[in-house]
Amino acid sequence: MPVPTPATFVSIIIPTFNEADSIADLVRYLRAATAGEGVEIVVADGQSPDATATLAQAAGARVVVCPRKGRAAQMNHGAHVATGEVLYFLHADTYPPMGFLTDIRQALAQGYRSGCYRLAFDHPHWFLGANAWFTRFRWTVVRFGDQSLFVPKVLFEQVGGFREDLLVMEDQEIIVRLKAQGTFRVVPRTVTTSARKYLDNGVYRLQGLFTSIAVLYWLGVSQANLVRFYRFFIRKSKL
Repeated sequence: MPVPTPATFVSIIIPTFNEADSIADLVRYLRAATAGEGVEIVVADGQSPDATATLAQAAGARVVVCPRKGRAAQMNHGAHVATGEVLYFLHADTYPPMGFLTDIRQALAQGYRSGCYRLAFDHPHWFLGANAWFTRFRWTVVRFGDQSLFVPKVLFEQVGGFREDLLVMEDQEIIVRLKAQGTFRVVPRTVTTSARKYLDNGVYRLQGLFTSIAVLYWLGVSQANLVRFYRFFIRKSKL
C-alpha cells in the first residue's frame, strides 16, 4: 500500500438523518479547518425529511442521497462515491481537532493501517469525562463511532466495508476486522462529540443501556432484538 504523503486526498464522510439543526455548522467548521488542503466533505444522507441535505450543500458539502437508511449502509455509499485515497468517517455531532488531516496522514505514513481519536464530550458532567478518559486505551471494547475512523480506501474495500446488516455495533465490528489487517492507531488527541443523547436520556441511564447493548451483542443476541431494545429504551432514537 502506498505511504500517504502530505498531498494525499482525504474524503470526510458524514452519515446524516434529520441533522438540520447542526450539519451546516459542522460543514463550515470542517471547511475552515481544511482550507487549502486536499479534501472533500461527503454528506451521506439517509433521505432526511428535514432540510439536512439542502443546508449541508449550501454550507459547501457534496451531498449524496443514499438508497438505504442506516449508518452502515450510508457510510458504505459515501465511501463508494468518495474520490479520496483516505476515508475519514465522522458522525454529524462530532468535531475533530484542528490539524486533524495532518494527524491522519502522519499516522498512516508511520505504518498504521487505520485509526481513530480519543473522545471528549461537549458537557462537563464528571461521568461523561470519566467515560471519555477510557478511550485512550487500545481495547476494542472502548472503540465506538463517535471517535471517528480513518482508513485508506483500498483497505476499507479489502475488508468489505461496514456490515450493512448491523444497525447496532457496526462501528466496533469493523474495527475488529481492521485490526486484523495491521496496527490500529488511537491518536492522542480528542474529537469532541455532543452529549445531547445522554442529556435527553439521563447520563447514568443511557450509559447503562449502552453497556447492556454491548454485552448482549458480544453474547450473540440477534440484531433484530438489539434494535428492538434500542428503540424501546432510548429516547429520540434515529435507528
